Amino acid sequence: MSWQTYVDDHLMCDVEGNRLTAAAILGQDGSVWAQSANFPQLKPEEIKGINNDFAEPGTLAPTGLFIGGTKYMVIQGEPNAVIRGKKGAGGVTIKKTTQAFVFGIYEEPMTPGQCNMVVERLGDYLIESGL
Repeated sequence: MSWQTYVDDHLMCDVEGNRLTAAAILGQDGSVWAQSANFPQLKPEEIKGINNDFAEPGTLAPTGLFIGGTKYMVIQGEPNAVIRGKKGAGGVTIKKTTQAFVFGIYEEPMTPGQCNMVVERLGDYLIESGL
């Protein structure tokens, strides 16, 4: 299965009538493995910030999480596993796997829980597959 299929079929899927706004799978170095058409391009310093927060949880909390220049307030996540951010009626979930980051960006009516479920389920599958 191609990486794009994971994004198209497993991240951009229908969840109780709702879908993510954008999604991607990126290598931990920031290289794009696959992404939805409207996923923002991450800047090198944004990838660095995400890597730093996974290495030392809490480092993004004072400054915020930036994705493609958009600032998200960092909310409760799971140290070394998940970073979650909120912006207005939407947000982002980032799941760290062995080699990659799985991103899901959402807006209402999708709920944070639905976004978390979609992103973390694929992330857990990739971890179990050694990816």
